[in-house]
Amino acid sequence: MSNETIYIIMGVTVGLFVLIVLAYYILSKKMQKSEYKAIQRLQKGTKQKKFSLEVLYQKLYITYVKIPFIKRYILKLRRRLEIINIDDEYNTRKDSSRILTKTLAILIPIVIISIWITSSSYLVMFIVLIFELFMIDTLIDGYVDKIDDNLLKQQIQFFSEIRHAYHEFNMVEEAIYQVSQDDELDISRQGEKIYEILISNDPETELEKYYDIAPNSYLKEFAGISYLTKEFGDRKVDGASLYLKNVDNITQEMQLEILKRDKLNYVFQSLSFISIAPIVLLEPLKNWAISNFSFVKSWYLGKSGMIVQILILILTFVSYVLVRKLKDNGSVNLKTKNTENPWQAKLYKKTLIKKFVDLFIPKDGTKDRRKVTELLKEAASHLKIEWLYINRIVTCVVVFIASLIVFMQLHQVAINYVYTEPSTDYDLIGGLSESDEAKAMEITLQDNEFLDRFRGKMDTTEDDIKIALERSPYYEESQDDEIETATQRIYEKLQIVNSEYMKWFEFLLAFVFAIVGYMSPIWILYFQAKMRQLEMEDEVMQFQTIILMLMRIERVNVEIILEWLERYSNIFKEPIAKCVNNYEAGAWEALEEMKNEIAYQPLIQIVESLQAAVEKIPIKDAFDELDSERDYYREKRKESNERLIKRKGMIGKGIGFAPMICMFVGYLIIPLVFIGLTSMSSSFSSMSSTTL
Repeated sequence: MSNETIYIIMGVTVGLFVLIVLAYYILSKKMQKSEYKAIQRLQKGTKQKKFSLEVLYQKLYITYVKIPFIKRYILKLRRRLEIINIDDEYNTRKDSSRILTKTLAILIPIVIISIWITSSSYLVMFIVLIFELFMIDTLIDGYVDKIDDNLLKQQIQFFSEIRHAYHEFNMVEEAIYQVSQDDELDISRQGEKIYEILISNDPETELEKYYDIAPNSYLKEFAGISYLTKEFGDRKVDGASLYLKNVDNITQEMQLEILKRDKLNYVFQSLSFISIAPIVLLEPLKNWAISNFSFVKSWYLGKSGMIVQILILILTFVSYVLVRKLKDNGSVNLKTKNTENPWQAKLYKKTLIKKFVDLFIPKDGTKDRRKVTELLKEAASHLKIEWLYINRIVTCVVVFIASLIVFMQLHQVAINYVYTEPSTDYDLIGGLSESDEAKAMEITLQDNEFLDRFRGKMDTTEDDIKIALERSPYYEESQDDEIETATQRIYEKLQIVNSEYMKWFEFLLAFVFAIVGYMSPIWILYFQAKMRQLEMEDEVMQFQTIILMLMRIERVNVEIILEWLERYSNIFKEPIAKCVNNYEAGAWEALEEMKNEIAYQPLIQIVESLQAAVEKIPIKDAFDELDSERDYYREKRKESNERLIKRKGMIGKGIGFAPMICMFVGYLIIPLVFIGLTSMSSSFSSMSSTTL
């Protein structure tokens, strides 16, 4: 390369370097201008310098949605949290991801521990894992209930601030708007939604839509009272604002509900853990009993111990479901189930399955159909009658197949015990030493060879086994009495092995269990309906509070009151809805028909007062005793809640402690006592015969 070429390259390089320096100088000058500094400040304020849980939850949400099994739970959580986080996608995703992450963080260690504890029995492991799968719903329900409870507590403060804002602005919508400016509270989003409804072009229609998605009935009442006050105006009653009096009534109702939920949570918090405790305690209890009392080893490792273990696990599952149904406080989780597209609906769309299921569903107009429909209403179930019968059929089939699998597994357990149990008599107290156990296992392995030779041959006699032993190298130098003892031992083992097969009565038992499984969804509905009857008094007292709020508002009539009662009813929803539909045909007659359909006396008194308000006297006069005896009804409501919690607590304790009691009594105490006494009796008998 010539010197001239080198000089040219050096010149071009220096020129490019100078251009880069000039460009950097010009850009740095521009970056010092105010608009660039503002952009830098904005970037600096939004950049996350350290680890952020919120960002992590958003990323986890995207991951969860992509995982098939977990996707079901994350979408279910979404539907429930969307009610609380109105039009707030960011918080909905964050809360859904956070709850599911916490649930998995609790459940995964429990699953690992369960697999480790139950590794000796695959059947028990399978049952425990299936049960823990149901626990996901309970954990999720618990977290959503906490959010719903926090929302109720925020409403107390929210309504308190409404009072001050209403005194300042003297306008309902402006007061709600002013108090709803705190974006960090869940209740603020609800307040903004109510404000948008009140200032909309068609507030009545928007209000009806909000009634369908409101997180709780108290926000419904507040939205409705706010709308009526805005439309008809406020008025003074005893020198105070009627609107603020009604807000106070709603606040008092919420305070009672918060106390009720707190007490129920306290009562059932421990019961939930107690009812599921046998899941993790069964195997450790069995290992402890075997290590300390060796004479019960054959019972625990045999078929009898396995049967009792499975029965306790089934009882645990039933108790868990009933405790969950009993604790249910009717929070936001119930309001999303009607909007879901469950697996039952997808299954029922299949033509062949639909035809098969319809064979079991009672025909329209029949007594059985009306009975099942009424039961669904009384239990406040979200199920349609078609979904209920799909549940019944699927449960029946699953229980039948599971029963057959359990019976086959029990036979296998008995056979495995024969093949693996050391062949010797146990010392009542100390058990076997290591050397004795090794010798016993050697004998067992020898016996297994003869068992394999004669297994399945039902016509095998003791002579056949004796001939085989005499020809065996194991017994070439053995005495006749040793061969006789071995023959007897192997023959007894062979009888056990050959008798362990599926018998006709086991198929019959599986069929009986399948019938029980078919009936179990109906029995659960009866249980739910019975528990709901305990809350009749509480619902009627809520009706009294609603009437107390409405009766002094101008232009409120009996039909509006009935519409409000229908909106907030649960147990008595059906007769009230029927009365509203028939009201135009004749008000007094519709109320009379409703009175004939109900049997609860306090509600009948409300209906009679409504009849009086239709024809004779104004509404405020018909329900004048509600206002004059308001303090009495409030105290009565508190006492009613106390009795409700006490009754639920007593029922819950009986159900929740049942698995634990059965585990200690049926799985530990009875086997120890019975087998111990039997062993002592046989030992004394052998000692007496030896002495003689």
